[in-house]
Amino acid sequence: MVDMGLSGSVLAVVFGFVAVLWFFIQRNGGRKDKNNDPATATTSTTTTTVYDGECRSKDANDNADIIIVGAGVAGAALAHTLGKEGRRVKVIERDLTEPDRIVGELLQPGGFLKLQELGLEDCVENIDAQRVFGYALFKDGKSTRLSYPLEKFHAEVSGRSFHNGRFIQRMREKAASLPNVKLEQGTVTSLLEENGTIRGVQYKNKSGEELKAYAPLTIVCDGCFSNLRRTLCDPKVEVPSCFVGLVLENCQLPHANHGHVILADPSPILFYPISSTEVRCLVDVPGQKVPSISNGEMGKYLKSIVAPQVPPEIKDAFIAAIDKGNIRTMPNRSMPAAPHPTPGALLMGDAFNMRHPLTGGGMTVALSDIVVLRDLLKPLRDLNDAPTLCRYLESFYTLRKPVASTINTLAGALYKVFCASPDQARKEMRDACFDYLSLGGVFSTGPVSLLSGLNPRPLSLVCHFFAVAIYGVGRLLLPFPSPKRMWIGARLISGASGIIFPIIKAEGVRQMFFPATVPAYYRSPPEVKL
Repeated sequence: MVDMGLSGSVLAVVFGFVAVLWFFIQRNGGRKDKNNDPATATTSTTTTTVYDGECRSKDANDNADIIIVGAGVAGAALAHTLGKEGRRVKVIERDLTEPDRIVGELLQPGGFLKLQELGLEDCVENIDAQRVFGYALFKDGKSTRLSYPLEKFHAEVSGRSFHNGRFIQRMREKAASLPNVKLEQGTVTSLLEENGTIRGVQYKNKSGEELKAYAPLTIVCDGCFSNLRRTLCDPKVEVPSCFVGLVLENCQLPHANHGHVILADPSPILFYPISSTEVRCLVDVPGQKVPSISNGEMGKYLKSIVAPQVPPEIKDAFIAAIDKGNIRTMPNRSMPAAPHPTPGALLMGDAFNMRHPLTGGGMTVALSDIVVLRDLLKPLRDLNDAPTLCRYLESFYTLRKPVASTINTLAGALYKVFCASPDQARKEMRDACFDYLSLGGVFSTGPVSLLSGLNPRPLSLVCHFFAVAIYGVGRLLLPFPSPKRMWIGARLISGASGIIFPIIKAEGVRQMFFPATVPAYYRSPPEVKL
């Protein structure tokens, strides 16, 4: 009877949400796409010649087909992917030594599938990467284990956790092994623009020499600290919290080969293996300021506030990591994708779109974006008609939405739900989320398949989110409702709406739920001009 009641409630929420979506569409109206006008299309007059099956410009300055700024996860994977397609790729990276970061260390199963699709799955080999099969969730002394729904996939498919720098170096090596991909260390200072079209980049090489590089297409992948994104998008960066990173050595997590999420006060704590002997700990600290590391305030905070909430099996290792002193911090950024379609240029990776790293979805989004872009560029032989190429690539922003918007929305919503709050309705939502996931069956596999990137369906996300809210209200009203409990339940539903709807609005209601109604969705490749 409980299952039937919950199913009926979920259906009611679905119908109600569709009505809300229709309201948003009617209110916002359809965006008129001026680029659909054939009169605005331009014809390339660049002289070309065939080279390795690709059309090349005879312009002496055109020394590459594509310039990629940045060789992190997105840039290195993209360079290898486009290089395999026969493109001449020039990659300019500020620092080609092995990166040392405290994020970008957990690749979800959906991201691993994309890695396989790009032919890069061997990049997680020989770096002591650990397989991850799901999550363990802890709250107030209780715990539940949530497994990835991997039954339908090959045995190799699972999550992977590793040292970020080792993974990136493997991808850089693989990209550089292609004869038509050139990696160069240098700092890009600006994009070269001519009559509204990006023609290339200006950069300083390793020796400090000022140079210019030209290509028909420049792809900016210079990460979360990008200094080039303002030219190509409308960045609205939020910093809801910071991660404090530690490495625990020679300890065993309560659940092997699982990520661990502790619903602590004031916000979540994460643990996951990054090698056979090391466990990464990330303590979320709300806001943009963290206790000082240098004067010992951070150590006191971690020992007095955080340590009592850590599972007892790893508490000693946690204290030892604090005493060792290698404590690092990283601001957690969130930025919806808000591109300015610009001829000759494109944004990718964290330079383009960020979400709270709680769910470890960043690399999955980046690799999925690369697959979409690869497939869009595959039929194009000539990239020199910048306006026509730009108009065609607007479809990229729509085609990427199912995966990107699902992961982005889930990350933002889960972070807000998992944070502690003095508000009684928020407390009830947090408790309901933990207990809902603990029910097992579709109640756990559904949300976990969304989190893992295996089920990129925004509507499924919304259904589960409001099912949690309705489950919470049901618990409040049983066995006997009271005016106070009814009021808390109403505030719970209102609070849930206040969490998810702003995120959906930022992602784009139409692109997220009705991508086929966006004109760019149907855009076909430009005709080859000889």
